[in-house]
Amino acid sequence: MEVWEKVLIDPEAMLEDVHSYISCIDCHGGQNLADKVAAHMGMVRDPSLDANASCGSCHPNIAPFQEYSLHNNLAGYDTVLYERATPENHPLIEEGQRYHCDSCHTTCGQCHVSQPTSVGGGLIDGHTFNRTPSMSRQCTACHGSRVKDEYTGAHEGYSADVHLRVGRMVCTDCHTGGDMHGTDYITVAEDGTIEAAHDHRYDGAQGPSCEDCHQDVVGIGSGNPYHEAHGTEILQCQVCHSVSYINCYDCHLERTEDDRTYFRLEHEELGFYIGRNPRRTTDRPYRFVTVRHVPVYPELFRLYGEDVLNEFDNLPTFTYATPHNIQLHTPQTESCESCHTNDRVFLTPDKLRPQELLANQSVIVLSAPPLPEEYQLVAVPGSAGWDTSQQPPTLGQDPLAVPPADDPLAVPPADDPLAVPPADDPLAVPPADDPLAVPPAAQQP
Repeated sequence: MEVWEKVLIDPEAMLEDVHSYISCIDCHGGQNLADKVAAHMGMVRDPSLDANASCGSCHPNIAPFQEYSLHNNLAGYDTVLYERATPENHPLIEEGQRYHCDSCHTTCGQCHVSQPTSVGGGLIDGHTFNRTPSMSRQCTACHGSRVKDEYTGAHEGYSADVHLRVGRMVCTDCHTGGDMHGTDYITVAEDGTIEAAHDHRYDGAQGPSCEDCHQDVVGIGSGNPYHEAHGTEILQCQVCHSVSYINCYDCHLERTEDDRTYFRLEHEELGFYIGRNPRRTTDRPYRFVTVRHVPVYPELFRLYGEDVLNEFDNLPTFTYATPHNIQLHTPQTESCESCHTNDRVFLTPDKLRPQELLANQSVIVLSAPPLPEEYQLVAVPGSAGWDTSQQPPTLGQDPLAVPPADDPLAVPPADDPLAVPPADDPLAVPPADDPLAVPPAAQQP
């Protein structure tokens, strides 16, 4: 597609959009002239860079809060990078971010009108304003290498997330407007002033959370023996219901000979790691969580100074994670021994590079939790060695006790939604309006 084709407006569709009552130059500037060069003099490519000025008159309950949206201010990056450096090095971090990171800022228009600038831009539907962003051309255009590949089952041997495969859910089914616009990230005082704002995506209460939809099957009183045994403060849901995910190592900020900036990863790999919770709060009280290796490393900003991250070990390189590859049945749910006494699924010291041991002290698990003392080896019903006379111990106070042998989750029910789909499975071929379908060739940037 030619560059100019990215900005072709669909006049008929645009006339049906309420925004057509606003003239082009009211938002974009420029001049209403026949001469192309003169018409574009003073033109503003993305008016919503200043959301309050361009969108606030019609959207006063949203636009003023854009500055608090983590999609816009990237405050989460500042939070974790500043923690790894003394204050005198923060300007060097800002310089590096300005050249390498700030292009990921997202504006109103880049979610509702065009593809994000960081992935090439281009109008989605001829400049019509879409209330809901496109999952494939906007959300996962940026969140692709981890979220998209995990959610859609792009990694060989791993199924798509159950919320897509069975529920056909798109990003905005969980991540609502308040999450994107920043209105969910603030605390407003009685006089209307902002008292506090989140500076990291894991600040404050979980949102979205599994309990938003699955509150009846979580924790004690749920009737699920596994959930009863572990309660709500021992394990993050993903510890049992996630599978291997991408872990990235050592992001290098680079420049070409003609001073163009780019990134280069040392390597990435699939892995699943249970670690101690580095962000344990009343909102996330879990003892054990899934942790993912992030691509930070001591020489990340070497182009901008020496030893910029001079407090690198202040934070772990394996961080709290919420992988988007949820399954009902996973290797962890096969038996109690899948986790208890099984070091393979835990972030034990042998899985880290020597230079990372100090930084990850808060998340490392020295060895897998043992089975409770009263535990008796009970095979999974139907497996080799299963003895119907075997009786498990009664669940006691130990939150890590073994579930009973007649566990209803040990063998999936006949109508298990994750069983092998029938030949006429309606999901085998995506519907015509599948949100993950490849957009038509004419729309490709």
